[in-house]
Amino acid sequence: MKNGILLVNKPKDVTSRDIVNRISKLLQIKKVGHNGTLDPLATGVLVICIGKATKLNELLTSKTKEYIAEVTLGIFTDTLDITGNVLEEKKQIVKKEKLERVIKSYKKTYTQEVPKYSAVKVNGKKLYEYARNGEDVVLPKKEVTIFDIELLEFNENKFVFKCLVSKGTYIRSLIRDILSDLNVIGTMSNLVRSKQGSFNLEDTYSIDEIENNNYSIISIKDALNLKTIRVNDEMKRKIINGQKINKAYDEDILYIDDNDKPLAIYTSDKNQMKVKVMLYENN
Repeated sequence: MKNGILLVNKPKDVTSRDIVNRISKLLQIKKVGHNGTLDPLATGVLVICIGKATKLNELLTSKTKEYIAEVTLGIFTDTLDITGNVLEEKKQIVKKEKLERVIKSYKKTYTQEVPKYSAVKVNGKKLYEYARNGEDVVLPKKEVTIFDIELLEFNENKFVFKCLVSKGTYIRSLIRDILSDLNVIGTMSNLVRSKQGSFNLEDTYSIDEIENNNYSIISIKDALNLKTIRVNDEMKRKIINGQKINKAYDEDILYIDDNDKPLAIYTSDKNQMKVKVMLYENN
């Protein structure tokens, strides 16, 4: 059974779940998941976890993501992107110098309002369910950080920018806030996730490449940026039985056997180490 990470360049107009189902069918593996949802409109880096790697979602969740976003001026939609219902249209003019100044001002930590068309839950119900039913709801706000942001392209009614952001940042909301500061309307018309943590767009595979068996899977050992320790058979038996280890490290440890097969990830527990994620399967 394959275990590890497959980096997919998600195409437009399909959901992240669609890609998971496609990969599961292509590789004939049931245990497949994804790390970091992309909207159907978006393309780019989608981290697919296969086999034992599906247990690693929390560890693989990146603190930073990089996006390249296109904005079309003069159109305002209910979803804050081009796929939504148009609520307003009018000609808008923005000067490049002012646009650059406002974009640069968002290199900061600030409180961002979540878009109403999102899967964030309020009182056990997803926001997009409220939106589709026409129900009013107070939109949650959360602190996000824009580590870097720059204007890449600009013309009469479109502009493109690149940004490096913290986990949980909504680019649609960022665009809404930028346009609000410019006192103009617009909507996100394209989005590419160019980087997720240490995974780059250049390292991804298209669905066609995967269908043609032109891909490679990143091993669990290589995907995790953890200290790795190889153990003997006696220690292996203790680990696969979930026993604590009488040695303390101040970081998580990935234990592997003589064949480089991952056994478990251990974490600090006072003066010992205890199982955080069991990876060994007796098959």
